[in-house]
Amino acid sequence: MRRPVPPAGPGARAAGVAGGTLATVVGFLAFVELTSGVIQGYYTPMLTDIARHLGVHDADVNWLEGTQLMVSALVVPVLAKLGDMVGHRRMLLVSSGVTAVATLALPFMPSFGLFLTAWAIQGFYSAWLPLEIALVWSRSRGLPNSAALTAQAAGILVAALEIGAITGALTGGALVDALPLQVVLLVPGVLVAACFVVVWFGVAETPEPTGGRLDLRGLVLLSLALLAFTGGLSMLRLNGVGSAFAWAVVALGLLLLWPFARWELRQTDPLVDVRMFRSPALGPVFLTAGLFGVSVLGAQAPLSTFARTDPTVHGYGLGTTGFQTSLLIGIYLVAMIVGALTFPRVARVVTPRITLVGAAGCVGAGFLLFLPFHGTYLQVAVNMVVVGIGSGALIAALPSAAAAAAPPTQTGVATGLTNSVKTLGGAVASCVFGIALLGTAGANAAGAAESTAGSFAGYLTVWVVCGATALVAAALLLVVPKQAFTDRAAHPV
Repeated sequence: MRRPVPPAGPGARAAGVAGGTLATVVGFLAFVELTSGVIQGYYTPMLTDIARHLGVHDADVNWLEGTQLMVSALVVPVLAKLGDMVGHRRMLLVSSGVTAVATLALPFMPSFGLFLTAWAIQGFYSAWLPLEIALVWSRSRGLPNSAALTAQAAGILVAALEIGAITGALTGGALVDALPLQVVLLVPGVLVAACFVVVWFGVAETPEPTGGRLDLRGLVLLSLALLAFTGGLSMLRLNGVGSAFAWAVVALGLLLLWPFARWELRQTDPLVDVRMFRSPALGPVFLTAGLFGVSVLGAQAPLSTFARTDPTVHGYGLGTTGFQTSLLIGIYLVAMIVGALTFPRVARVVTPRITLVGAAGCVGAGFLLFLPFHGTYLQVAVNMVVVGIGSGALIAALPSAAAAAAPPTQTGVATGLTNSVKTLGGAVASCVFGIALLGTAGANAAGAAESTAGSFAGYLTVWVVCGATALVAAALLLVVPKQAFTDRAAHPV
């Protein structure tokens, strides 16, 4: 005879209702991340067509990536802070609205300068994932397993992002061969506009925004520092390491971080609470994000160009066609999906900290495998699977780990900082790798025009740097407190 099941108490019923509501919110946010992935993958197959349409050299499309990274580094901390202050949903609406306007404007931009401006403003979408993780964390904070729920939601959102990237790349490549370019460029804008509607009707606001004021002086100081730093890196990539002026601009950007940090430490409601960098749990996470940005943002283009390099001419590379390269990228993205969805399950068996260490180790091992194994398509694919599994787990884990370890009023800032620091790591790597791949072409961009293939020594540099930075990140995470990022740490008794 079965014993009667006692009725659920009010706490259990509340948790069930909250969990159901949270699942619905995550479902709507997954559509937003799917769109984010489409944006990131859709334009890649048509960059040459865009260059021809605007009448510029293929090399000029590098400015698209550089300017969008710069805008991302500037807007994410601001939108994250405003999300904590007035509501993460509200800032998600602002960023999706601005992104929609910029994306819909792209097909109608008559010159490269205007197209570049709209493309840069499109970078507002980079704030979506940090805002979404902060929103999920704020809605799950009252539940006993909020850290685990946030990690699981992050895995779902990152999986949606990578599915969108695959879908975007395949769709963009198919449409650009069949339709006029201006029609093709309209598609992402329509999708982003749909995101705005989805967030407006499907996502509820953060339960308890913290209020406060925006630190405008801190914003100005941070903007000047980031503009100088990223601008100097762009100059180094264009003019070579011999440019004293470019180095001076980079140094100015770094120096401006000092008065910014001093100012923020004196504020009761800072734009960025720099004390978080001293936290034994958060500090290593931010450093890991920066080191991870080296590979996840800086190495994608070198991996693609290595695959396309003809070994019969240069003695290295795979000589793949565009379609074969797309398949290689697709394999990498599928591995990232696996990593993102596996992270919360593995973290429940061990701890989030050990899982993060393992993910960083996978990225490091995958890139170092390129050193002996890079001669065949299969070898490169296997290496990218290892890198992809670790990368997917880190993309999902870092913002959720930051949210779990941050003060309750700073979740948006903490998740936003992981993205900003990752972007800066990618910007530095993009500059370093660009210079390394020039190889024998010389230390300036003009010399590179004589040979379009990157040097083999440059590719070795990319693999070594990416592998080493990932292993350093794994070592840093070993010093994080053992129970960091868990519900025990997030909800001390």
